[in-house]
Amino acid sequence: MANVLLKNIGTIVSGDIANPILEGDAILVADGKISRIGRLGDMGTITAGKTIDCNGTTVTPGLIDSHCHVVAGDYTPRQNEIGYLGSAVHGGVTTFISAGEVHFPGRPKDPAGVKALAILSRKAYQNYRPGGAKVIGGAVILEKGLTEADFEEMAREGVCVVGEIGLGSIKKPEDAAPMVKWAKKNGMTVMMHTGGTSIPGSSTVTADMVIATDPDVVSHINGGPTAVSLDEVKKLIHDTNLAIEIVHCGNPKVAMEAGNLCVAAGALARLIIGNDAPSGTGVIPLGILRVVNHLASLTPITAAQALCMATGNTARTYKLNCGVIAVGKDADLVIMDAPMGSVGTDALSAIEAGDVPGIAMVLVDGQVVVTISRNTPPVVRKPVIK
Repeated sequence: MANVLLKNIGTIVSGDIANPILEGDAILVADGKISRIGRLGDMGTITAGKTIDCNGTTVTPGLIDSHCHVVAGDYTPRQNEIGYLGSAVHGGVTTFISAGEVHFPGRPKDPAGVKALAILSRKAYQNYRPGGAKVIGGAVILEKGLTEADFEEMAREGVCVVGEIGLGSIKKPEDAAPMVKWAKKNGMTVMMHTGGTSIPGSSTVTADMVIATDPDVVSHINGGPTAVSLDEVKKLIHDTNLAIEIVHCGNPKVAMEAGNLCVAAGALARLIIGNDAPSGTGVIPLGILRVVNHLASLTPITAAQALCMATGNTARTYKLNCGVIAVGKDADLVIMDAPMGSVGTDALSAIEAGDVPGIAMVLVDGQVVVTISRNTPPVVRKPVIK
């Protein structure tokens, strides 16, 4: 795989919320991984099979959708739509994390079927990249009858996520907590539905239920789509160390309140961003960017911090080797800029003004998968491949 050099970068957003902006104007990619970051003039002789002149634009890690209800391939029966994942890649998303294949037609609910679906989805998406993006499929939905040995088997086959608890027959903390322990023991990251009932068969979940179950992620603290009360939000932020997920297909007022509360609590490193689509709300290709916009334009959270929530925070929560621009990480990168007509002068100032930035180019493992976004407005400055 030929080296790729990104040069003439205006701003590098790191994905690390402790240090959101990196010094430098160049990134070197070798064998699909980030090899060097810094000033091009300090890098000495560079050999690259492809050079991308970023023309003063902003480079960020590829966005990670922390909450996507995939089913099979790039099709969702929830909205009878084909190509929705590839469309989101044009919104800068390079990784999707399944929150459970709950929309699978005839979804099995017995232990053998639950395991089979999780393993099938995990393995299938390892072989299939819609629009070039990575899908962490096979988020097992907890159903009655699953044993510790079942979790050991699924982990051996690559299943690494428990879909949001509350979607299956296991709903009560006393039933879920033992399974959560088995999942964590086997290296899985555990989600839990929070808020009102989303679809027939799911359940309303309170803060006390989440705390008693002890997952890793408070799924859609702003509701999916109905949110818990603000007092419940405060309890989950102040009385736990759980990852706090804000989604597009949720309550917008509670999303902003949760952002403000995390600022006050010094808990920005715990915030992650998801879409929670496909859902009854629909399919929103720019959902992750829109949550970034809302947080950066309506709360004290900066654009760079919000982008880190949509990248590095999520990668750390799910133990992924992406989401951060650092040596050795997967070269999943987005080149973005202010859209034409924006009051912003670059991507970050446009986001803080409430404008969706223009996506100029998307790379996955150092390979260009999008050259001109079909979903965002056109950029002011265009990168050029040489």
